[in-house]
Amino acid sequence: MSSKHIFITGSTSGIGHSLVHQYIAKGDKVTACGRNKEKLSALNNVHNTCLFDVNNPAEISQSTQHVEAIDVLILNAGDCRYIDNAKQFDGDLFASVISTNLTSLGYLLQFLLPKVKQGGQVVFISSSATILPFPRSEAYGASKAGMDYLADSLRLDLLDHNIDVTLVHPGFVKTPLTNKNTFDMPFLITSNEAASRIIKGVNKRKSYLHFPKRFTFILKALSFLPSSLWQMLITGKKHA
Repeated sequence: MSSKHIFITGSTSGIGHSLVHQYIAKGDKVTACGRNKEKLSALNNVHNTCLFDVNNPAEISQSTQHVEAIDVLILNAGDCRYIDNAKQFDGDLFASVISTNLTSLGYLLQFLLPKVKQGGQVVFISSSATILPFPRSEAYGASKAGMDYLADSLRLDLLDHNIDVTLVHPGFVKTPLTNKNTFDMPFLITSNEAASRIIKGVNKRKSYLHFPKRFTFILKALSFLPSSLWQMLITGKKHA
């Protein structure tokens, strides 16, 4: 099989970093993207690099103007920060997370979707946090829920262009972002494990991926319980 051109945002750490190395190992051409010049330069054997902040459309446009046709566009870059005091809601933090995780996707699609080949794929790396609400996750969860709707809606509009859309719901993955978490992360997997599952699902052109299933199935099952019950199970507090 001939190699494919894989374009990956958020390539310098976590899942994105693992995706870069695994796709290269498969013999594919990878365009790696990030906002840290030194970390991008440290990536070996990539086909190309694009230096930009996803919140800066001018940088995206300038950096990607010479990118050739893309087989698989993986929108992976993101941020995870929490609202620590709901009564003193941090609007600036909320806006920043929404911008990085959701609003930026509009700019990335504006400049990159025209470069995706017929028969290509667009992959959205979302989160299993959208299956069920979690405490302190107002900003992160809302941004990823918006991504879910965007992916599912875009899938319908790309049918005539023969471009598939894959939505990915990982559970807890060990990355620099999750290393900051101070709570238990059940069924934690490595970024290499996550990348392997994503690549396998993308190769099968699946519309939806979620893993590890022993975690996501628990969340899906809890979501069918009465709200007072699943809220108590998640927060440890009884609700009226």
